[in-house]
Amino acid sequence: MGTDQRPLTRILLERMHFQGHHGVLAAERRIGGPFSVDHALHVRAPRRYRDRLSDTLDYRLVFARVRSCMERRRFRTLEALADAIALALLGFPLVRRVTVRVTKLAPPLGGGASSAVEIRRRA
Repeated sequence: MGTDQRPLTRILLERMHFQGHHGVLAAERRIGGPFSVDHALHVRAPRRYRDRLSDTLDYRLVFARVRSCMERRRFRTLEALADAIALALLGFPLVRRVTVRVTKLAPPLGGGASSAVEIRRRA
């Protein structure tokens, strides 16, 4: 059996905003704050796109998986959160690689700073 040599398609879903309860400080986990998630999904492309949803990913299902990680779970670090999102997205059969960027829009750093983590994983 040979390896599937079909090319990959890169799908970008960006600026998904969520209210999350993630952080090292107890107050961050209790009160929550705004987060943004961007990701690139490298999916196995069909030999030819026929304009059917079955040829690709349903973006609504992708959003639902990210939302579940962001709103139903709690993490102390952005690294663990980004990793959980990446692993959830690799659960889609067509996804071969994923890059996830999680941005904490209002961390307790002062000065209007944001913090972000980008993680890459492959199936």
